[in-house]
Amino acid sequence: MTLYALIAVFGLTGCLLLIAAVRRFQVRRVGAAVFSSTSALVLFLLAGCTFLVAADLGTYQRLTEEQPAGELQFSRIAVHQFNGVLTYPDGKVALFFLRGDEWQVDARILKWQALANLAGFDTAFRLDRISGRYSQIEDERTKPRTVYELKPPNQIDLWELARRYHRWLPWFDALYGSATYLPMADKADFEIAVSQSGLVARPLNQAARDAVSGWH
Repeated sequence: MTLYALIAVFGLTGCLLLIAAVRRFQVRRVGAAVFSSTSALVLFLLAGCTFLVAADLGTYQRLTEEQPAGELQFSRIAVHQFNGVLTYPDGKVALFFLRGDEWQVDARILKWQALANLAGFDTAFRLDRISGRYSQIEDERTKPRTVYELKPPNQIDLWELARRYHRWLPWFDALYGSATYLPMADKADFEIAVSQSGLVARPLNQAARDAVSGWH
């Protein structure tokens, strides 16, 4: 909400300056008109950039306590081959074909400085990718792997900007990745949750519990 308030302020102020510029042109105050129109353009550009940042940040979910990030269901189709269904908390569904013995989900987490927290910015997370893993290192090196991107395509990547220019963006307290993985099994159902310490995965049905108990 804070970023959208800034967009509104930049946009409205830019409109007022643009109107003032038109009136000054009409009374032949060219210097003042150029200044007002230039200032309006700068504010419109700031509003546009802020909108892009807000749009990317909107793909992250606010994290104030542990909360569900999704559920994963698997069905085995062959040795080291599984179909996976990821159901998000909002009901959206994504389908995947994964190779291996285990599944892994990665997430990106943004933590803000105290002043940003006071301004309404909470710790936020976004699921980043899902992949299949093999239990044996040699299989990881030699057998085909599968990995899929979970984050939506964006014209601006706030994570990448914050990582690259972290020293110039002091309102970010920490940027880090988190991952969790468990074994895949036929008809297994898992919950993925996110806490302040990162991703957590738990079995939800007996097939998943059996897979975890026999995991090595």
